[in-house]
Amino acid sequence: MTPALEIQKLCKSYSGFQLHDVCFSLEEGRIMGFIGRNGAGKTTTLKSILHFVAPDSGDIRFFGQDFCAHEREIKEKIGFVSGGVRFYNKKKIKTISEVTKAFYRNWDDAAYRMYLKRFHLDESKTPDALSEGMKVKYALTLALSHHAELLILDEPTSGLDPVSREELLDEFLKLQKEGVSILFSTHITSDLEKCADDITYIRNGKIVASEPLADFTDRYRLAVFPDEQSAQNSGLMLFGQKSDKRGCSALITDKSYKAENVTVTKATLEQIMIHLDGEEML
Repeated sequence: MTPALEIQKLCKSYSGFQLHDVCFSLEEGRIMGFIGRNGAGKTTTLKSILHFVAPDSGDIRFFGQDFCAHEREIKEKIGFVSGGVRFYNKKKIKTISEVTKAFYRNWDDAAYRMYLKRFHLDESKTPDALSEGMKVKYALTLALSHHAELLILDEPTSGLDPVSREELLDEFLKLQKEGVSILFSTHITSDLEKCADDITYIRNGKIVASEPLADFTDRYRLAVFPDEQSAQNSGLMLFGQKSDKRGCSALITDKSYKAENVTVTKATLEQIMIHLDGEEML
């Protein structure tokens, strides 16, 4: 099956920061979380693959087509939504939608009306009357009303309350069942554990993992030792050793390890990120 998105050797340099040979692919009908700490390169990557900023080099393909050669055609099939969505705050939703539809040959008024109803959006309101969660849902409505087959979302749940985030994640799962592929960046790892099939992990402008989420999290266990000395004497390869009031914690890859006074549990995605972020390699 042709991937919905395939990126090879994407590079982009700024003063003090560089995306270096970014490579990953998203299969059709899957949800991929794009993770990494603030400043790791998530937004730069997403903007580069859509040419919101010009990449220095790299091969970017959507649905098997080269983005540079088929940009107009591809943009008809994708939607981009950024967290902290900004619209003309005093313009009615109906007016904004009428302007937006003019840019898409595949705009479907019936689909637009369906998503307005599904997301409980009132066209007579202005964006400044919407909550942050509803603004994201309106942005999704605009993207889906031209039958976007791939959604690229930059921190879509950032700043939302837990209930709004949960509602948005439910919508992602519904859209996936309808055949929509989704790539979304986030630093809220618990969101990914609820809906993502795959993760791509970027650190300091480099991709360090891109694989099914279950495979990534199953690779590690979190071991909590009584103290640092116990950890060092364990004979294990330790990743991201950290001390806190419980003792000393680290990631390990030995799933069968047992020792007195050592607690070993399956690590959450957040725990894995916290411990790995200071490591030189996975």
